[in-house]
Amino acid sequence: MRAKITYFALAAVLVVYFVMVGSRGVLLIKQGTVVTVAFGAAVLVLPFIGLWFLWHTTRFARGAGRLARELEAEGGLPVDELRRTPSGRIDRDSADEVFARRQREAEAEPGDWRVWFRLAVAYHDARDTPRARKAMQHAIALHDGRTPGADGRTAGATDASPPPRPR
Repeated sequence: MRAKITYFALAAVLVVYFVMVGSRGVLLIKQGTVVTVAFGAAVLVLPFIGLWFLWHTTRFARGAGRLARELEAEGGLPVDELRRTPSGRIDRDSADEVFARRQREAEAEPGDWRVWFRLAVAYHDARDTPRARKAMQHAIALHDGRTPGADGRTAGATDASPPPRPR
């Protein structure tokens, strides 16, 4: 719950920032000179890019959360079996062992969103965030009955080759 509150607070701050930046862009355009209109138009692009990014990030987080709740209801969430260093960080060798097991599961059942969800968690534990995100997008697409990779967002995690090892 704390993560949700933090996420929505930061999203609200970003929206306020986008409004402030957008108003500055409008003020620059109202100046009417060639230079200020060009700068104003450039400044107006930034809030739209930010809103697009915020929208896609929110959709991704909601989709991943929906899958996590469903998997939890089924009792299929991955168990935290990772060894940790004295400082509390995940031991890299332990993460690699769990990843290898999750990779074999994904190779054995490439059409099951549950194994892709668990593979995404394994990538995250191995600190390979880009591949974790692709694997989670793949799981979301499979769960929703879409062809993974058809929207271009899960390309790389969906081909017939086995999922790559974490970096």
